[in-house]
Amino acid sequence: MSPTDETPQNTDPTPEVPDENVEQALRVGLDDYDLSEEDVALLDADGDQDEDDTPAGPLPVLAVVGRPNVGKSTLVNRIIGRREAVVEDVPGVTRDRVAYPANWAGRDFTLVDTGGWEAKAEGLNLAVADQAELAIELADAVMFVVDGTVGATASDEQVVRLLRRSGRPVVLIANKVDGPKQEADATELWSLGLGEPFPVSALHGRGVGDALDAAVKVLPAVSAVGGGALPAGGPRRVALLGRPNVGKSSLLNKLAGSERVVVHPTAGTTRDPVDELIELGGRTWRFVDTAGIRRRVHLTKGADFYASLRTQTALEKAEVAVVLVDASVPIAEQDIRVISTVVESGRALVVAYNKWDLTDEERRHYLEREIEKELVQIPWATRVNVSAQTGRHVEKLVPAIDQALDSWETRIPTGRLNAFLGQVVAAHPHPVRGGKQPRILFGTQASTRPPRFVVFASGFLEAGYRRFIERRLREEFGFIGTPIELSVRVREKRKR
Repeated sequence: MSPTDETPQNTDPTPEVPDENVEQALRVGLDDYDLSEEDVALLDADGDQDEDDTPAGPLPVLAVVGRPNVGKSTLVNRIIGRREAVVEDVPGVTRDRVAYPANWAGRDFTLVDTGGWEAKAEGLNLAVADQAELAIELADAVMFVVDGTVGATASDEQVVRLLRRSGRPVVLIANKVDGPKQEADATELWSLGLGEPFPVSALHGRGVGDALDAAVKVLPAVSAVGGGALPAGGPRRVALLGRPNVGKSSLLNKLAGSERVVVHPTAGTTRDPVDELIELGGRTWRFVDTAGIRRRVHLTKGADFYASLRTQTALEKAEVAVVLVDASVPIAEQDIRVISTVVESGRALVVAYNKWDLTDEERRHYLEREIEKELVQIPWATRVNVSAQTGRHVEKLVPAIDQALDSWETRIPTGRLNAFLGQVVAAHPHPVRGGKQPRILFGTQASTRPPRFVVFASGFLEAGYRRFIERRLREEFGFIGTPIELSVRVREKRKR
């Protein structure tokens, strides 16, 4: 019999259980499981957060500075507990990443490796001074690394003068101190006037803990330079991002109605983020033009290297990022990397395909195929086709940005969330693995901006199943234009 055949059926509707009752029943059942104090605090606070609540501000920033080949990247790897910064026994080695999340003694902070300096005989002092000054500007505190086996050099003393002018707290590191003899030599660094030198062997870990204890003592609870707290009021902050020469400055000029920033065919014209208040759609917005993010930070050096750092800082200050992609040419790896940077930062996202006036029907056909292939991970991103040169469709940025921000700040009531999870699990339970089938016990939304969900489960949820839940969350609640985060806490039943 086909599903369309008419057959007598019981037409009495199944009574729906109120979402609040579902939540209460699941919450009571969760009491049978071992929960940490953090779990209990999260559950007790559930649903009580104000919609406008935001973190007090970004994590404090600790910069590791010093002249080439003193062991900065070795120290960074030691602090973060993994080999991530590239290390070689030559000065000026380039690195894949700049900022790393770090933790010491229960304190979270951002660790910045200020590598990428090139050691050249000519102009070294000027180059070191220029780059160190920019690095120090972006930090709340500084770890100044000196080669303890060599002692202070003229270049070291030049950086010391910058540190004094900056007023930043400084922890002086005498690196490569592997034994008592070198430790005695390291005491000579008192002469730099930066206080006690901490003898450290970044390679072996000797003394690193004492140095970190001193560093976290001088770090503020909230960064004063790493983005500041997101504003609760005032104009919404929009960062314009994209690879070099994609049209960011042209778009800002078009929106501002004036030549606010320099535009030139040469890639990399913009180096410092430029803020501009823009009247658009009957409201005032704060747009920030940024330097182009290159494919790899290690492909940049000098001013370009620190332009990338400042772009990261501008993104931290923003609430939504408009990523420009040149629609007239194939999507490049740099475009994907910029978009990934925004997603990882947790900011709302709008992808603006610029230079639309330079695309014909054939190019647009291939662009759609490229989007399906290269940007398959972000089908949720809001999309706008614009021309910064002619101003075509720039007014469509407002509804796209509004939609992304609304999703970014969306909160799902806990009862509704758990009723939804119950329906999903009933229809598509987790696969049985090793004779066990993990169950989702309870779900809650921990925060917004971006939406972060915590799911309590009786066992490990496979990555594929987590992606399935995220996809269903988007289908049910929208979340267009915002990344969402889903974390799972596996908890076992209490032993009776």
